[in-house]
Parts: sequence; structure tokens; C-alpha cells
Amino acid sequence: MSLQFINAADLVVHWIAGQADAGGGTRRGEVFAPAHGRISRPVALAERADVDRAVAAAKAAFVEWGTAAPQRRARVMFAFRDLVEKYARDIAALITAEHGKTLPDALGEVQRGLEVIEFACGIPQLLKGQHSHGIGGGIDHWSQRMPLGVTAGITPFNFPFMVPMWMVPMALACGNTFILKPSERDPSPSLFAAELLHEAGLPDGAFNVVQGDKEAVDALLEHPDVQAVSFVGSTPIAKYIQAQGIAHGKRVQALGGAKNHMVVMPDADLDGAADALIGAAYGSAGERCMAISVAVAVGSCADELVARVVERAKKLKVGAGDTADVDMGPLVTGIHRDKVAGYIAAGVKEGATLVLDGREGLTGQLAQGFFINPTLFDNVTAGMSIYRDEIFGPVLCVVRVPTFAAAVDLINRNSFANGVACFTRDGGTAQAFVKTIEVGMVGINVPIPVPMAWHSFGGWKASLFGDHHIYGEEGVRFYTRYKSIMQRWPGSGSKGPEFVMPVNE
Repeated sequence: MSLQFINAADLVVHWIAGQADAGGGTRRGEVFAPAHGRISRPVALAERADVDRAVAAAKAAFVEWGTAAPQRRARVMFAFRDLVEKYARDIAALITAEHGKTLPDALGEVQRGLEVIEFACGIPQLLKGQHSHGIGGGIDHWSQRMPLGVTAGITPFNFPFMVPMWMVPMALACGNTFILKPSERDPSPSLFAAELLHEAGLPDGAFNVVQGDKEAVDALLEHPDVQAVSFVGSTPIAKYIQAQGIAHGKRVQALGGAKNHMVVMPDADLDGAADALIGAAYGSAGERCMAISVAVAVGSCADELVARVVERAKKLKVGAGDTADVDMGPLVTGIHRDKVAGYIAAGVKEGATLVLDGREGLTGQLAQGFFINPTLFDNVTAGMSIYRDEIFGPVLCVVRVPTFAAAVDLINRNSFANGVACFTRDGGTAQAFVKTIEVGMVGINVPIPVPMAWHSFGGWKASLFGDHHIYGEEGVRFYTRYKSIMQRWPGSGSKGPEFVMPVNE
């Protein structure tokens, strides 16, 4: 498939009104090849005029798309689903090239995005309202869900296809038009999706992509024709998105950061727990909002658990994501790699035991790219920065606690509450954990409890700002507004002027 969004000058551009668009400005960002540590191509950064054109295109398209029958919108989603499946490896290759994650991991990301598209194909059923016949005085009453209009999404670098798919299919299937501002670090997968939506029959202007930074974000937040904004990213930016969006009269869902814990009880299958920690902590180089970054070892299991994690972590193969048998790729940029390395240095200074130092062993290609090897700290305490902050890298901290109650208390005192897991063989412990833990997504012997497309994703506390979780039925609620209709026809019960509140007799 020809990729229109990369022009002859190798510039990644915007997608506005159904076609690639270089924009009117000259500002540029840099897209890296993180496995090689070099710039791969420039990306256009939108100015307000570019955002205005995208909003105008979306507003014009809403006239047709917002009134289209749900079946028609579903058919576009079905066609889009088939195209994504057809080009899954091409999308994954773009993810690996620009983000750095391994190709199998990128294919998994495409699959999870595909599942939300499949859920959106059922939109006629999901939009059904309720009907009450003859509620009094010849009146029938029903409800229906209506689209909002122009909606927007601001998405992070760590899942450049999946997270946009949490938003776009739901918004479009509900009858809205959409403007996506993806991360400028890995912009190409979103633009590939734009071309596939165009091929699937989506009207021009119904989906637009504007590349950019804070200028583009602020333009979307402040534009009077944008009705709702979805965001996934860090907590400080999520707070900003919510405050600015609400101040400008928009509906907002803003998913923030995380510090996900995995409690390991003494009765747990320690081999299974160690395997789970390896995948959940070091998969995608730790650049996941659902990554496990804290292992809470309860009681006597700590020494044995740490030993098993070390044994496995030392065997991990780190390298370019498109290389066969690689377990972990690079970080997304050199700046982010240096930030993660800074946290490792801070952990040593604060007194944690550095069991595996990811700054070591970076030779050959690993020295050229943006790599950090698997890192493990033991004897971490709640006052350390490596415990408090979201590092977003392959750094696992082990906190030792004496009891189950101490583990629950530790987690519930943390300001983040995105995901959590507990590994145990005891059903009573599992039930108590589910009941008492104050976190939005919980796994029992499941390290990364990301809900399937027909449920909804979202944390609590500083991990979510807004009233709605994302995708699933919560996505339908976010991207629609409720309309209540009462109807009566002449001769079906009217008794002339009525001066009191209608009541049923």
C-alpha cells in the first residue's frame, strides 16, 4: 500500500479532509529510529491554522456522518477491521521502527486495537434506547443516544496504534467526527490508520490527524467547535487537559500515569510469579502504563522471588525490535533513556540495593541505540523516588513487607491507582484483595489486567481525571449524549390547555 502521509521530502505530514496535508507552517519535530540512535525523518508540527482547518473539515463532515444510519457506520467499521487485519504486519513494522518495541509486541498492540474496532462494529445494538408506551395522556416516551459533534484525541508514544483505536472507532461509530493528535515521536501508525479509514469508505473530513506539540494541543482544547477531548499520558498533563478542557466547556476523559504493584504472597507459585514479573516489568522496555514496576514481596518469599527474577532477567535478549528472538527493545528517545538512567543513579543514592544495573553491558549496537538493560532494585522503600515516580522504563523495584495487610496499605497509600495484581493460591486472600484494594484494574494471578474491548479501561485516583473510563460501554457513554423524547398526536388524549405539571392518573 502506498503511504501518502510521507511526502517526497521524507516529511511525515498531517491528514486533513481525506488527504495528506503538509500544513502551512515550517516548524518540525524529529522522529527517531531508537534502535539505531539516529533521526529517521522530520515530522510537521501543526500551527493553530492547521488545527482550525482540521476542525472545519470535521465540522463539515459531521453534517452527513452524524445523521448516517448506525448500520452504515457499522459497515465502515467492518471494512476498516478487515483492512487493519490485512495490513497488521505493516502497521506493526511502523510501530517497531518508530517506537522500538519488538515486532511480536507490536503485533499484539495491533490485535488489541483491532478488538476495539470489532466492538464498534456492533454499534447499532449499543446505541439502542428505551421506549415506554402510553405513559399518560396519550404520550409515548423514548430515549436515544446522540453524537456530540467534533471530538478529539491526544495519545501517547508508547502505544501509537492501540491507544488511538481505544478512541477513534468508538467516536466514529457513535456518529462523531474526530481529530487525532498523536505523539510526534511515532506518528506514522495513526496516519496509516487514516488511509485505511479512507479506503474503508469513511467520508472525507470525518477523521483527521494533526501532528504537533503543545501548540496543537492547546488549539484543540480551546477551539469552540471541539465538543470532547480524550487523553492518555502522564498525570501532570492529564490534569492540565482536564482543567483546560472543562474551562472551555468540553467533555473530558484524561487517563494519567501509573505505579503498578504486584503482590506476591508466600503461598504463590514463585516460578509463575517470577515469569509474570519478567514480562510485565521488562516487556516493551517498561514503556507501558500497565507495566508492573513494583513487586511487593510478602513475608518469607522475598529472597527466593528475587533470585528467580534475577535468573530470568539475565537471560533476556535485548536488541533491535525487528531482530529475531529479541525480548526487549530500546527506549523511545535518547532523552528518555537518560532520564531512566538518572532514576537508577537516584535509587543507588537513596539506599536501595541495585541487584541488576541496566546501565551496564551496553556495547555495540546497544551503545548506539537508546537502550537500557533490565534493572532490578531490592529493599526499596516508599520514600524513594524510584518508588514514588513513574519511571516508564525497564526498572523493577522490590518492596518487602511482613503481611498481606501491610501490602494492601502500601498500595492504597500510593497516589496512582491504575493497575494492580496479586499472586496467591488462596481464594480467601484473593477475595480480600479484590474487596479492599483501591485500584481501578485488578488481576489475580494475572500481571497486566487490561480489560477486553467489551469492558472498559481506566484507573482511579491520580490515574484518571474525568467521569468515564475508555472504550467499551463507557466509550459509548462518553461519545454520546442522552436525549429524552415525549410524543403525543392530536386526538390521543389532549384536553385543552394544561396549567399543572403532567401526572399519571
